[in-house]
Amino acid sequence: MEKSKVLIIGGTGYLGKRLVKASLALGHETYVLHRPEIGVDIEKVQMLLSFKEQGAKLVSGSFNDYQSLVNAVKLVDVVICAISGVHIRSHQILLQLKLVDAIKEAGNVKRFLPSEFGTDPAKMANAMEPGRVTFDDKMVVRKAIEDAGIPFTYVSANCFAGYFLGGLCQPGSILPSKDSVVLLGDGNPKAIYVDEDDIAMYTMKAINDPRTLNRTMYLRPPKNILSQREVVETWEKLIGKTLQKSSISKEEFLASMKGTRDPY
Repeated sequence: MEKSKVLIIGGTGYLGKRLVKASLALGHETYVLHRPEIGVDIEKVQMLLSFKEQGAKLVSGSFNDYQSLVNAVKLVDVVICAISGVHIRSHQILLQLKLVDAIKEAGNVKRFLPSEFGTDPAKMANAMEPGRVTFDDKMVVRKAIEDAGIPFTYVSANCFAGYFLGGLCQPGSILPSKDSVVLLGDGNPKAIYVDEDDIAMYTMKAINDPRTLNRTMYLRPPKNILSQREVVETWEKLIGKTLQKSSISKEEFLASMKGTRDPY
């Protein structure tokens, strides 16, 4: 497999650390951007040092220092951004507009993979607040990438398994109950769940694949397309117990969401 020089931005984050691991595992020359203002965040510092011990190269750079982004981008062939786009962490999607400018100025990047990885924003025009903010911002970044003529791949993995399956598909919960569960409606609509380590590995395998150039890559493992009821039934088999079930209607769910932040 062709090897590349890869810059990962957001490499200490939830998905970013998995992207670094996958890149190193596949033998790519891996660069991880780290912010000078990291301060006394000892966990992130230790993670960066661990990456370095595994063979990654640490590059100092920040969205607050445009020239540092240009300098970092000039070192590599591929740029992957995994900065946060969910409100419970920090919503930073539009910061990527600075990165788009840096990539355009550097002029050497063969592929850019922006921070996407979830549901395809191009198919979410009818999404409701607060979630649609993320989709709208991702479309702004997409337009900037395409207007700049930067080669890209968008990765759509739909639902992160760690966030959705652990809580039995109940918004705001990531640990499964052994007693009860609230079904959304009748619990029968299906969704696609992908393990975060698999998302990272598929992403890294796509960076040199001509089939993914200037296209959206969808991750849809057939056995991972499940309804909430099927997820609950799987959990019930694992614990050997039937959960007490209640349900919430679409109208009740939407009413409960008014004025709240994105639960994920």
